[in-house]
Amino acid sequence: MVLDEFAGYIAGICFRSRLVPERPLVWTVIANPRAGGFTIGSRWRLHKAALKNCTEKALANPPRTDAAPSRLAGILKPGNLGERGCIPTGGRGHAGRITEALISEAARSISGREGPFNLIITAGGDGTSLEALNALYHAPPTIKEDFAVLRLPMGTGNDGADSWELDKALELLIYPSILEKTRALRLSTASSKGPFYAFNILSVGLDAFVTHNTNKIKNRLPGDSYKLWVDIASLLYDRIYKVGPVKVQAFDGSGETTLSFTDKLLLLAVGLSGRRTYGSHKHILPDERNVCAVRQMPLLRKLALKGLFTTGGHADKPETRLFSADRVQFSAENPILAQMDGETVLLEREDFPACIELTEPAINILKRESVSKNG
Repeated sequence: MVLDEFAGYIAGICFRSRLVPERPLVWTVIANPRAGGFTIGSRWRLHKAALKNCTEKALANPPRTDAAPSRLAGILKPGNLGERGCIPTGGRGHAGRITEALISEAARSISGREGPFNLIITAGGDGTSLEALNALYHAPPTIKEDFAVLRLPMGTGNDGADSWELDKALELLIYPSILEKTRALRLSTASSKGPFYAFNILSVGLDAFVTHNTNKIKNRLPGDSYKLWVDIASLLYDRIYKVGPVKVQAFDGSGETTLSFTDKLLLLAVGLSGRRTYGSHKHILPDERNVCAVRQMPLLRKLALKGLFTTGGHADKPETRLFSADRVQFSAENPILAQMDGETVLLEREDFPACIELTEPAINILKRESVSKNG
């Protein structure tokens, strides 16, 4: 019932969207029905109010006769949901497989300005959008030009969404928007492991340990279990993973070394840009610099500083090193967990040196036209 209602509102907005008005618009909503934005009553009530408000705003736009839900949605989910362009996910990896099917369908259609433009709307948490973006990143370049992704904040963690507020994200469909290509972050290793991709923050160390354990219990423990594991990790992390020296080299866009150091690190986080959050809005990158390294510290000091990561207050502490880089290479003596927008992998000795780097601009996302013109 909740998903039917959600899909109806989204379809109404898409039928009056001002996105790419020069081309037929085809939309698909990839929705995780287990996401907190649907299952937690208080959140759904807030989202429903935002959907109603945005539907009213969209009524100011003329209806589009060239907008339609994707054919795939009707095939995979006959009935109300499919008719509204909504495909619910059924488990891990499903959002990626849906996106791959949409890519295959687009490859059989007319491409370019004569063909339809495909909008994928992800409605879930960071995992749902990561799967869709990952699949689209690996699509042929000509196909990618006919797609854009809008990430709605319907999960418990929405750091990679296009806005933390649902109404602000939906306004990208209601008001004039332009397409802007986003990069990815790529983690490659010295072994055959990977490469792995992220579209917000890619990091190693303590925060990846928190993410790894959150993922194991989040289906059994409702609410934001990330916060619980932040407290537990402060006590347990260096008992489970030995925190040894990590050699770090940073490079700029031309490949020149800009920084090199070796230290015992609790975490190393690299963002697509500065001013990014993870772990339900923890301000790990509080300013324009896109890399944060935090040194190992005694337990009492960890407990004292832990709360500062929510506000960005860790930036001026002696244990923190913030800098900018296009590529960060690192080597560790001990196994260390990495996380890519909430998905984790264990890096072991044979995987080093490993490298986190910004890729070329690759996937269309939406930006408000007026905001982009003003910089």
